[in-house]
Amino acid sequence: MDNVEVFDAGEKGRGLRTTKDLCPGEVVFAEPSFAAVVFDSLSQQVCHSCFRRQANLHRCAQCKFAHYCDRTCQTACWDEHKQECAAIKKYEKAPNENVRLTARVLWRIQKDTGIVSDGQLTSVDQLEDHVADMLAEDFKELKIDMQNFLDYCPKTRHGKEYISHIFGIIKCNGFTLSDQRGLQAVGVGLFPNLCLVNHDCWPNCTVILNHGQGLTMPPCSPRIELRALSKISENEELTVGYVDFLNVSTDRQRALKHQYHFDCTCKSCSEHLKDDLKMAAKEIDGNKPSDQLVKEVQEFSLECLAKVEAACTAGDFHEVVKLCRECLHKQEPVFGKTHLYHLRMLSTASEVLSYLQFFSEAAEYAGRLVEGYMKLYHPNNAHLGMAIMRAGVTHWHAGLIKVGHEMICKAYAILMVTHGPNHPITKDLESMRMQTEMELRMFKQNEHVYHSMREAALQNKPMAEASSVEDNIKALSHKQ
Repeated sequence: MDNVEVFDAGEKGRGLRTTKDLCPGEVVFAEPSFAAVVFDSLSQQVCHSCFRRQANLHRCAQCKFAHYCDRTCQTACWDEHKQECAAIKKYEKAPNENVRLTARVLWRIQKDTGIVSDGQLTSVDQLEDHVADMLAEDFKELKIDMQNFLDYCPKTRHGKEYISHIFGIIKCNGFTLSDQRGLQAVGVGLFPNLCLVNHDCWPNCTVILNHGQGLTMPPCSPRIELRALSKISENEELTVGYVDFLNVSTDRQRALKHQYHFDCTCKSCSEHLKDDLKMAAKEIDGNKPSDQLVKEVQEFSLECLAKVEAACTAGDFHEVVKLCRECLHKQEPVFGKTHLYHLRMLSTASEVLSYLQFFSEAAEYAGRLVEGYMKLYHPNNAHLGMAIMRAGVTHWHAGLIKVGHEMICKAYAILMVTHGPNHPITKDLESMRMQTEMELRMFKQNEHVYHSMREAALQNKPMAEASSVEDNIKALSHKQ
């Protein structure tokens, strides 16, 4: 933690600032979790030790709830799981993730106190809980969780007030954990140092989970990295985005107030930066559609988005495509290229069409999506990098190798900043970048050979039929 120090951030309370100049992509600090658990819904698909998602996990023979990659992961996590294992056996079932995480936090506090290393800048006890600020509905959920916790841990030494304090801390400060590729949320953890980093809608840092890259980290602890998105000067406050920037300022402020109990007054919110682009109407030769027409199409879009979500849940992806095409057709003459509802529909359409292997149409939508994102997001935003990566892969699959390679290279540059060279998704991108570079050279050398190779791969033809293509690949590799 030599790069940072705690300081008084005024109305925001405590904050962290850097003690030296930082470059884009530099790791400000890394931190293992104080405690972490897998989501209930993924308890049999994700390792409870390393949080990697994979098939054929081994179940704990005692509690029959926790699952692990192998004996190594189970042994590494036994110290954390030991009390949980006994509690689940006695309770005869596993409680929800909030109760399980609260129990793990309290067991660790009891064992190690609230500070577990010299690098921890604050104790868990000192984090904000905002229990007094909770809405009635949230407070009702808290009371239910409290009762479930007391049933789960009947011999706890902690009083109800202290237990509710920990529940509140987790609600306000819990950090969502992703799988090893960073593509799916699989759990939640508590990282005390990270909790000191305040929010900004246009932050100078990003947080990623980087599995197993820290040599000094406990073997079974998920590890986060705080990485600089841009150049940060000495004594400048470090900030991250608690919510996605791809919402208008009033919606972001509402979400932040509900979840984190503060009024955001950052520059992006105060000056409503880019809100006009996010709700932009299409302009042709200085003429815009009427406010009434814009309102009607916005209402239609919201209805379509709800139907699309329902169809996705039901697994009816052809219905999703039909709804997306209909909605995009209505949006096209009315919305600007950066309108949020238009971008959300493009995102769903491109992903579902890719899944159905309609790559040409998916590539068109993905390209338009990236075009809109680039006008809204920070140039080193992780969401932007992932969107460009998906668009690049879609263009690649559609046979548009030149555009696909360019997009994959752009995505790689962004993710080198946001994720670093050792993250699995960056390594995947590096492999794709090298593969598309080789294919692009082949395309430039002989388009017929390239398309023959691609057609053989798509149709899964026997290698004998594609022997001349294979020979050309080998010859090209030898030339490289």
